[in-house]
Amino acid sequence: MPMLMSSGSALYFDTSFLYLVLPAFILSLAAQFYVRSVFKRYSAMASVQRIPAEQVARDLLDRNGCAEVRMETVAGDLTDHYDPRNRVLRLSQTTSGSSSVAAIGVAAHEAGHAIQHETGFLPNRIRSLVAPVAGIGSTFGPYLALFGILLSLPILTEIGILLFSAAVVFYFVTLPVEINASRRAITALSETGMLTPEEIPAARKVLRAAALTYVASALVSFMTLLRLILLSRGNRRR
Repeated sequence: MPMLMSSGSALYFDTSFLYLVLPAFILSLAAQFYVRSVFKRYSAMASVQRIPAEQVARDLLDRNGCAEVRMETVAGDLTDHYDPRNRVLRLSQTTSGSSSVAAIGVAAHEAGHAIQHETGFLPNRIRSLVAPVAGIGSTFGPYLALFGILLSLPILTEIGILLFSAAVVFYFVTLPVEINASRRAITALSETGMLTPEEIPAARKVLRAAALTYVASALVSFMTLLRLILLSRGNRRR
């Protein structure tokens, strides 16, 4: 989604794109590269217990009242996610059967999201409420705002900015949700002994690297919103 937002704002190119959006976008790309690098490094580190990541996730779900959550294996690399609508935890092919420290950390993290859903974790509930409007705002908000600026239609600009603001809220609410899921994962892996004390720091590094991508996405969305507001104000002065 950040890539869509950035390309949308680029329809109207000026210096504000260079010093607001572009640096954040480059940081986002760097964060994605970094998380893949860290994941690859610790994917080569087999855990002592040799428990497949899929089994780790299943065990954590059952221990925390999420026995009804189904599990599926999906294609791709780092495509792991929890689907709250259908109550399905999906692990990528590279994660599911692996017993590496990286795979186990990711699987436990996704199980953490399912547990958040089960326990009604407040930031997670807020994110779910904002998600539908955020999806629309992320896709159409920047375009509506920029078309409003180009056509001198303030009402269209304001609607676009308002819609996109929902996407920004979504990204920032996502941060505590992701951080909490990682904390739950590390605590659970430590308490259950699925990872040894020596392996826990490696799993923590993987999840911290993943968290950086969400921080970068939030920054891109905020800078894009700020740019739209500045362009709107500049257009009104003219």
